[in-house]
Amino acid sequence: MKNNRIKVGISVGDPNGIGVEVILKALQNKEILDFFTPVIFGSTKLMSYQKNIFGLNSMHFQGIFKPEEAIHGKINVVNLWKENVTIEFGQPTAEGAQMAQSSLNAALESLQKGSIDVLVTAPINKEVMQMEEYKFPGHTEFLSDALGGKALMLLENENLRIALATHDLPLSEVAPKLNKEVLKKQIKSLNTTLVQDFCIERPKIAVLGLNPHAGDNGLLGKEEITIIQPAIKESFDRGILAFGPYSADSFFSEVQYTAFDAILAMYHDQGIIPFNTITAEYGVKFTSGLSFIRTAPSHGAEYSIAGQNVAQPKSFEQAIFEAISIYKNRKEYIKLKANALQKTKIEGIDIDEDLPLDGEEI
Repeated sequence: MKNNRIKVGISVGDPNGIGVEVILKALQNKEILDFFTPVIFGSTKLMSYQKNIFGLNSMHFQGIFKPEEAIHGKINVVNLWKENVTIEFGQPTAEGAQMAQSSLNAALESLQKGSIDVLVTAPINKEVMQMEEYKFPGHTEFLSDALGGKALMLLENENLRIALATHDLPLSEVAPKLNKEVLKKQIKSLNTTLVQDFCIERPKIAVLGLNPHAGDNGLLGKEEITIIQPAIKESFDRGILAFGPYSADSFFSEVQYTAFDAILAMYHDQGIIPFNTITAEYGVKFTSGLSFIRTAPSHGAEYSIAGQNVAQPKSFEQAIFEAISIYKNRKEYIKLKANALQKTKIEGIDIDEDLPLDGEEI
């Protein structure tokens, strides 16, 4: 049982933010180690320094040099650097950016090698990360580039899932990035992840409009008529239960949004604002659409409260257990799909029972 425990890789994020604090608080209860094996990519000096600041003196770390050495029942820390670290809570520093980048790179390499099973990333400061080789607007774009594939950011908790059609873009660039084929691929990707990662057999997807009042029949914009409606119709015709476009200003009443398994928002604030309002601090970011599993807490580095011992670990805890749940669901889905690859002979004709997933092209 212990040897089969899932290895959860954890990147430390910006050490001048609340990342290490929420990692420590999420792992302080020893009973949590019965469920998975944590592998933190950073240094024991960094973890011990912040452990003492936040009064978590009973915590102990198992220093290792590679994730394969991880010991079940221990908080394993892969030592990526030996030198002492300088922490300046709430301040962007080149040293902090370098540590965040080193941690993320090492964790990704281990994920690709299979040395860890899933990855949970503590928050970074995107502006500070530009000091290093990180030339992406966020984790999603970086992971798409590093791991291959087309990532779709999904914000989720127990009662709400919102995917973003575009990620960290200026509002002026959103409309030019949208077209029918892009939206069709995103609807299909969202449908696939709901089936294989969340065990929803026939998911219902709501698609939001881009313009106020979903364009008001073309009065306030044509994108709903020329792009979004055709994408929804063609997706529906291929077996995906996609509906809309809905006006975002009135959609998030409990009666309406709870009728769907997921929502596709057109841009960052259209999805993030209602998600954070409804879920408070308990949300999780999941980078769907990739062959690897990565989750993160829904909050950022939160410089304003860094070092004050007030950061709450609930979102990070949720990110850990959501990654484990998705990992198990996906393994079961792959297993079931493999068992379906059997030929059935009907009237002398072999029929492949592994039919396309809802929305997949035939």
